[in-house]
Amino acid sequence: MNNIQIFFEKVQPIKVKKNSIKKQISRVIISESKQVGDISVIFCSDEYLLEINRQFLNHDYYTDVITFDYVVGNVVSGDVFISLDRIKENSLLFHNQAIMELYRVVFHGVLHLIGYNDKTLEEIKEMRSKEEYYLNEVDFGGEKL
Repeated sequence: MNNIQIFFEKVQPIKVKKNSIKKQISRVIISESKQVGDISVIFCSDEYLLEINRQFLNHDYYTDVITFDYVVGNVVSGDVFISLDRIKENSLLFHNQAIMELYRVVFHGVLHLIGYNDKTLEEIKEMRSKEEYYLNEVDFGGEKL
């Protein structure tokens, strides 16, 4: 248990501080009174994530993140697939730094594993609030994408 891994599928690996991402994922989980289990963060292309969306969720549209939840009790485990294409596009759309958007989406996926949803307006508000809270705790130290 307690194994966080980062992978790249069908994309050129980007230069990110993997240990920083892992540390932040652990911090979010522990802050939410849960335990860190086995988590894989898979950065991929739009097309790769679209295929997962079609195959497993029967959705035919692009998205920034898909999580597969393997949580048992308080131990947070799962796979978090993240489209780097969506991160880049959304950072431009929302006028955010790409590295901040990357962390926001990582946190979003982890928050889903913890049990937060974003189907209703109230859930969306709570999710955004949590994302912002955890983003404000990150020292990006000049890190960029």
